[in-house]
Amino acid sequence: MINSMHGGTDSDHLRISATEREATNQLLADHFAEGRLTSAEYEERVDLVLAARTRGDIRPLFTDLPAPHPAFLDSEPGAEVMSPQTGGAVAPAETSDRSAVTAGILQIVLPFGTGRFYTGENRRATFQLVCTILTLGVGALWPIVDGIILLLEGGTDGQGRPLK
Repeated sequence: MINSMHGGTDSDHLRISATEREATNQLLADHFAEGRLTSAEYEERVDLVLAARTRGDIRPLFTDLPAPHPAFLDSEPGAEVMSPQTGGAVAPAETSDRSAVTAGILQIVLPFGTGRFYTGENRRATFQLVCTILTLGVGALWPIVDGIILLLEGGTDGQGRPLK
């Protein structure tokens, strides 16, 4: 059902999970990598995702972007989650064999995308590596913050499955 007042669905009041937040950030990174967002727009939207509490907080971040959008914006709770890497759907109960703690520590200790290579998120890892090299190391802040988020909130692997 559509909530005509806000242009969203009735589930816009539902809180988002760490997995949904991670998938949203991955999709924003993909749009940034495709050149649809400037670095300032990308950073602003990632900050808004980190501060978001509900699906309704996320929906406006994709109104001016083509698909893909977070799958949870078009689905009801308990539905399948869209994999940011493959575009395929995976069951939310399926868990990765990769560890969020290991990925987070790798991101912090070797801050050039190592933890993301470990999880199979090669596109994001490559982008972090290039960003770190091009900024002469200043870009390493992104993988370090990403590592802290992995340690605190977990994340997903390359197939969109939650890390254990």
